[in-house]
Amino acid sequence: MRKLAFAIGLIALPALAADPKNPTWWDKYQFILNNGPAALQSTAAAPAGAFGTNVDVSNECGPQSETFIAINTRAPKNLAGGANEIFRLPMRGFFSFDGGSSWGGVDLPLPPAIGANGIDFGSDPTLAFDSSGNLYYGYIVVFFGNGNGINGTEMAVARSTDGGKTYPTVTFFEFNGGADHFNDKPMITADATVGSPFRDNVYIAWDAASGGSGAGGVRLARSTDHGKTFTTTRIDAPSGPGNSIGATVTVGPKGEVYVAWNNHLLNAIVFTSSFDGGVTFTTPTVISQKQIPFDIRIPAEFNRGALVYPACDVDRSKGALRGRITCSWMDFAAGSRTNTDIFTSVSDNKGATWSAARSVGDTHGGADRFNHWLATDPVTGTVNVSFYDTRNDTTGAGFQTDIYLVRGNGATFGLGTRVTTAPSNEHDCNGLFPCPSINYGNQQGDYEGLAAYGGVAHPIWTDSRRNTENATPSCGGGRGLMEEVFTATVK
Repeated sequence: MRKLAFAIGLIALPALAADPKNPTWWDKYQFILNNGPAALQSTAAAPAGAFGTNVDVSNECGPQSETFIAINTRAPKNLAGGANEIFRLPMRGFFSFDGGSSWGGVDLPLPPAIGANGIDFGSDPTLAFDSSGNLYYGYIVVFFGNGNGINGTEMAVARSTDGGKTYPTVTFFEFNGGADHFNDKPMITADATVGSPFRDNVYIAWDAASGGSGAGGVRLARSTDHGKTFTTTRIDAPSGPGNSIGATVTVGPKGEVYVAWNNHLLNAIVFTSSFDGGVTFTTPTVISQKQIPFDIRIPAEFNRGALVYPACDVDRSKGALRGRITCSWMDFAAGSRTNTDIFTSVSDNKGATWSAARSVGDTHGGADRFNHWLATDPVTGTVNVSFYDTRNDTTGAGFQTDIYLVRGNGATFGLGTRVTTAPSNEHDCNGLFPCPSINYGNQQGDYEGLAAYGGVAHPIWTDSRRNTENATPSCGGGRGLMEEVFTATVK
């Protein structure tokens, strides 16, 4: 989550964020600091609700955002997800054993707070299964003094051996004390490829968004013992600390480790490789220059701003393009300085060179696309990209969003498929303004997730179609459903 200045109201043109070095979890911190955490701390899950082909995974009080999803390749009906809880302290985990038709929920563990009056919370979910079916849930922990400032942050990776129902073990590491150093936006992967020399290694990449000389930068931690311990390597670009955000990590079919991120000082998507299991990395190179340095306040995410970050994956299938790396990111649409689009680039030589950036899209039509994710199907080799899209907006202002999914080979894509059965509107509650329940500071968050296997894709997203429903008695205090976690199964 990121700190952004905001004001409720109409915005005629997108505006760039003023300070890109603030942590992305700031909205949650501010809410809990000013209101206290919500009393509801139950690990029980409400039954998932069906909305046509869409499923409300969370179905719980208060807002959720920044969703992520992973699929167990040993048992593809087993899906696991995660989301930020904005009013509550812990992260939320979700699990399904029927391919996403029904879901359960669980809270992730937090360490003891620092100090007598301190509290801590989790943020920024990321999940991955290894080849044995172990599930790893990565997130950050923020410690603060309940009105006395921030005491520090650290990384967390929790492990589940039952498909995401429980997380009995967790490893906390990379603690950084004080208010001038922030761990932020982790992404995790596990090498699940049979035959890889680094099979079942776990890798998590993140940015230390602030810090003085010798601090900050992009970092990667690797575990060779199923998440019990992690060893950290700094892989920052030459421009130094505090200039990068949105690191993502993926693995190739022979155990290659690939990391990409947004270097907003260079205004470029940057990439590096490791061929020894994450011990050493090549000098970072540029995948593509871009126009939007950090984020942009488009109408559909006018308070928070849509973040620029890469999502990458590798073709680990047995097909002709095995080994192809595909990365996606958001930038201004071709010929526009207002509307945004999703672009991709591919490399067929382990990241040595990259193709020119190309739009994923069918007809753009002046819409905004943002909060994308990319997943390459390890069976078919198909590259899947999902994203928010405002092409169906009926407000005339670009407020309404749908989730779309496109498929291709990374370099080219077919026509998009509308995934959502109803639009979301984070601006005015689908016609009610000011909105009585929406958490304006957070909106959709910074990213959404996508998993694919065997010709089936599972996008997951933050959905506000239920935000005008009255709060249930169990929610209390007017904290209704607000933003929910939704998913769908697309064959």
